Amino acid sequence: MATPASQADITLAIAFDAPTDATHARDLALNLGLPLLGLLADQQQPCPYQALLLVAGRQLAVQLTGKGAPGPLRVDFGSGAMRHRRKSGANELLGRAMGIGKKTQLRVLDGTAGLGRDAFVLADLGARVTLCERSAVVAHLLRSGIEAAVGSDDDWLSSVAQRMELRAGETCELSLLPGQFDVVYLDPMFPPRDKRAAVKKDMAVFQRLLGASASGAAAAELLGWALAQDVARVVVKRPVRAPALGERPVSHCIRGKTVRYDVYVLRSLTA
Repeated sequence: MATPASQADITLAIAFDAPTDATHARDLALNLGLPLLGLLADQQQPCPYQALLLVAGRQLAVQLTGKGAPGPLRVDFGSGAMRHRRKSGANELLGRAMGIGKKTQLRVLDGTAGLGRDAFVLADLGARVTLCERSAVVAHLLRSGIEAAVGSDDDWLSSVAQRMELRAGETCELSLLPGQFDVVYLDPMFPPRDKRAAVKKDMAVFQRLLGASASGAAAAELLGWALAQDVARVVVKRPVRAPALGERPVSHCIRGKTVRYDVYVLRSLTA
């Protein structure tokens, strides 16, 4: 049996849902350097891995193993939760922070794409969004979600997803052209919660995929990189009571009940 592969602080392997998924799963295993277990239905319990990357057609999901594990985590921009979020007042706060409406079709670089939810909201608000994600596994989840949305027969979902482009890798390693983007958006992983506060099941899986490398120091370094780019503003999402990142003073804040957006204005969006 192959040695369990590590993705951040979690051991991960690949399984597939049907024989027709075998080729895709094999290619994915080679690309990610992860063990390939085979058909999900053939897997014995207990599983020697802490999580499985599941291949079902072109859709991917991550499933924690073990007793009491939450359901699979996948990127589904057409879900009821995402449709409900269209009506959320939080969208207005995010849009105000980004400067939606100040310039036709804002060009946004989401430097910490994660599960792509904020990026999808921004695309729904009319922006063109480039998503950058450093975790190879999360990037594959994102790609499968974007492709599924683009190929959907839901005209709204497909048109929004077509305003999203994915780049896998470290944001700090990008070489941006002058004026390529109007805004850089950063949503660093929030500081650990009080142990009494429950973490949503999907975010618990996501945090284990990213692991401890999403540190405050790394987030501050990423902010420094963003502020050095030729963009009009940088926006950082923070817990409402958390300190600002880095040493540069924030230009202004857009506050909600649980989160705030720290806005660093570098020049006019209309310039």
